[in-house]
Amino acid sequence: MLPAGGNWWGLENTHRMAIFLVCRTGYRSTSLCCRFNSNYVMRMRYMFELKENDNACQQAYNSGAFFLFHNLSPLLRQKEKRFWAPKINAAEIKKFLVEVKQDEQRMEDSMLVGCSDECTPYFALDLGWLDKASVESKFNGSFTDFRKAFFQLEEEEISLISTAKALLHWHDNHKYCSQTGMPTMKNLAGSKRVCDHSGTIYYPQMSPVVITLVSDGSRCLLARQASFPKGMYSALSGFCDVGETLEETVRREVAEEVGLEVTSLWYSASQHWPFPHSTLMIACHAQVPPQQSEISINEQELEAARWFSREELVEALGREARPSKATDNSLAFWVPPKQAIAHHLIQEWIKQQDSPSCHC
Repeated sequence: MLPAGGNWWGLENTHRMAIFLVCRTGYRSTSLCCRFNSNYVMRMRYMFELKENDNACQQAYNSGAFFLFHNLSPLLRQKEKRFWAPKINAAEIKKFLVEVKQDEQRMEDSMLVGCSDECTPYFALDLGWLDKASVESKFNGSFTDFRKAFFQLEEEEISLISTAKALLHWHDNHKYCSQTGMPTMKNLAGSKRVCDHSGTIYYPQMSPVVITLVSDGSRCLLARQASFPKGMYSALSGFCDVGETLEETVRREVAEEVGLEVTSLWYSASQHWPFPHSTLMIACHAQVPPQQSEISINEQELEAARWFSREELVEALGREARPSKATDNSLAFWVPPKQAIAHHLIQEWIKQQDSPSCHC
């Protein structure tokens, strides 16, 4: 529990300094980690201080590593088939800004997106105001469309790059106070914006979305929207309405989209999904009675929906995530790639079919 006033800096100064010495030098002390439960706790408290203390965040710029963007497209490097987002150190960023006759203070446009196990802070900086080719040449990479980049990176990098894109986009679209019309200012970490005129504080937000894999016991239902790539089917999904619980959203979406009534449901997992902007995908499994499984498609929402057997889904999971032709020249259906939580739901359902006594 935090001390009175909600400020963990009410801890003794000796403890506070110990944490920062560890964080800033990257040294891991076994006794200190035990005192604060884990390295994770230490990192989260360090991140909290950077978000709340502009002076600490400004100092962290000097030891931090930066992901670079250009108009929301991340800088990637490639070696053979492997892609990664390089972490550029602060000294390189400052040197480049001097070379292109820009003020080093532009680094304060950065957003804090995470930190390493050694408490190296990670920032994201969008250089969209500079010549794209010059930045690519300097840092030996190429700015890649975000949607394409998302499916080419490893899981840890996807999380950081998604956070970066979401924050950069949110700040771009919240430069003015909705109450006064006056400009808002971000804190250095990018964890909030403040209207000095009214004192109103704005925090980045995500929209909750349920994504639901419906089953009648032996089959599961997948659907496609007209906007999907050709041949791709996925789980049903929809935004939560104001005032709804997750359970109510699942039942409403299934009824609206395919005309089925859910009798039971259970939570599976969640995922930050950066498309189109920033949503929290809340994944669930839902059950409908096998004797009441006739689909009635809402054509305003869906292009198609159908039941699939376990065998069909196992085969689809083995296909590449792109349109392909089946042996009879028809388009073989495929499912979202492993980075999407819908893929996880399908794998989980197959596992449950093999062990029906457990909701995995």
